[in-house]
Amino acid sequence: MALLCYNKGCGQRFDPEKNTQDSCLHHPGFPIFHDVLKGWSCCKKRTTDFSEFLSIKGCTKGYHSNEKPPEPEEPESKSKTSSEIIVRGPKSAEMMERERPTPDEPMKLLPVKVSGSLEQALKKLDLSSKEQPAVQGTVGTDAVLQVKHGTTCKNSGCKAVYQGEESNMEICIFHSGIPVFHEGMKYWSCCAVKTTDFTAFLEQKGCSRGKHVWQKKQDKKLVSCRQDWHQTSSQVVVTVYAKTPLPELSFVKANRTVLDIHIIFEGDKVFQAELDLWGVINVEKSSVTMVPSKVEITLLKDSPVTWARLEHLQSRFQAKQQLEADALECQEARGAPEESEEESDDSLSWSDEDEEQWQAGQGTTPSSLVFNGN
Repeated sequence: MALLCYNKGCGQRFDPEKNTQDSCLHHPGFPIFHDVLKGWSCCKKRTTDFSEFLSIKGCTKGYHSNEKPPEPEEPESKSKTSSEIIVRGPKSAEMMERERPTPDEPMKLLPVKVSGSLEQALKKLDLSSKEQPAVQGTVGTDAVLQVKHGTTCKNSGCKAVYQGEESNMEICIFHSGIPVFHEGMKYWSCCAVKTTDFTAFLEQKGCSRGKHVWQKKQDKKLVSCRQDWHQTSSQVVVTVYAKTPLPELSFVKANRTVLDIHIIFEGDKVFQAELDLWGVINVEKSSVTMVPSKVEITLLKDSPVTWARLEHLQSRFQAKQQLEADALECQEARGAPEESEEESDDSLSWSDEDEEQWQAGQGTTPSSLVFNGN
């Protein structure tokens, strides 16, 4: 019975009894396809036509073989790799909320990079931080001569009363920051010792030392600034448009979910904001850049998730409710009737009456206390 020869390039039928060493003319090599040329590795003949390639005669003689050549096995690495691919979908809102870090984590100062153009602008305007006092602490000789006996110190948190020249030799212990009310907590921005009791807040001991100030000089004005933000797959950039910011008097602190911004600019203006961020950030890789026209805060995302918004709305709503409750509680404690007219938000500076009440320590709350989260 005639058998089919499986040698490459032969394909003839043969009689096993008449199979000799010179019966089969075949190609012992393998086919090569390169730059439209086709041929066998065992001989040099090449062609561009596939039919001619199939008709190329063998270059080696030998016995016919009816054994099929083994089929090439697929590499094991490909099969293993395909079986190990795991596709994970985005996390659900419920899972992200459960894994969200607590906002009470310690705050860290973000590193600040000051542009060369801002440094030049500060030199021209004579507004470098070295020439600016911390906030309070010094007073001119002319002002001291006009002080009346019984005048209280104007530094926040100090209750000293002017009794004469000896009072100028005393050390003033005061708060260099501003009072902040946020989510039911009351604290000073300079030391951040938080409490829920308003009386305990008023009795907090100062964290800075200096000289008494008997007559108030020009106060820094708490103002609002235009803000903007944008994001990429890896970071969020918050921009505050504050002209000529003072780097050594300004700071930006953050933990993984909260951003605290304090910027002093144009000499006597203060911008203060605390943001409960929508997502989670990497604090160690976040930074601040100051230029003459604005302050850019670059926050590195903890995971490449698109933020729906900058702030966490649920936390802001809860904070607003808590602040309203705190304001009502303070009003009831004072026993004062409700104001018939709402105060304008355009001016956040303390009035003279508020200043006298605050320094007298009667427990009244000036209208200029900062309520973050509104």
